[in-house]
Amino acid sequence: MSGEDDLKVEQLGATLVLTMNRPEAMNAIDPSMAAALRSAWQQAAGDDAIRVVVLTGAGERAFCAGADLKRTPPPPRSFAQTHLNREVTVTAVTPPADFVKPVIAAVNGIAVGGGFELALATDIQIAATSARFGLTEARIGSLPGAGGTQRLARRVPIGIAQRWLLTGEIFDADTALRFGLVSELVDSKELVVRALEIAGLIAANAPLAVRAGKRALYAAQDQTLAQGLEYEQLLWGALRDTHDRLEGRAAFAEKRPPQYRGR
Repeated sequence: MSGEDDLKVEQLGATLVLTMNRPEAMNAIDPSMAAALRSAWQQAAGDDAIRVVVLTGAGERAFCAGADLKRTPPPPRSFAQTHLNREVTVTAVTPPADFVKPVIAAVNGIAVGGGFELALATDIQIAATSARFGLTEARIGSLPGAGGTQRLARRVPIGIAQRWLLTGEIFDADTALRFGLVSELVDSKELVVRALEIAGLIAANAPLAVRAGKRALYAAQDQTLAQGLEYEQLLWGALRDTHDRLEGRAAFAEKRPPQYRGR
């Protein structure tokens, strides 16, 4: 199966839908899917017509079961060779840390290991009531290597993160909702429809304002309140004279839908 088959890519208006498509392997990530995901993030970042990305998995059993251990051979080069040459970032399948467009994860089943890391790396997560989550790497003598430890520690109390990481236990969708790891639970048959509804709400807004808001929220995690407020003012100032802000105010006054251009 080719990388194109492993990852379905479909553009619906301003939304790019990425569907991991190896249901027979619980949508586990093999080298071809990894390459397809990296390519998709680049495509989405460079296409102004795409304002939002929805990421999901084929079938109802799994969002993504992480790396396909049977089809992922050991790397040909040592870790030192890749890491010290800054090649390690090339292998990441999650959205890049500086990815400015919103990404919605529609978690339709099992999301463990790298699959949970993928979900954690998105901006909005909704899940089917049957979804299951976990960082299970300790069970196979490994450690999350795609941001799992860092993102989980920023999302839940450290004691909870330690328990999940060190035990490798899998928890259910209700637990994920209770700890804020997902914002909504949906019947599996309505999951993608709901994700597209949310994407449509985002896509209808001014693209630069959406991206500025995303940046401000993430910056708030690493800054003091004073620093965050100053950064917020800088972003507000950057938007003040844009076409879209002026268009938004004019459309409101004229009681008509705004026509945003992303500039």
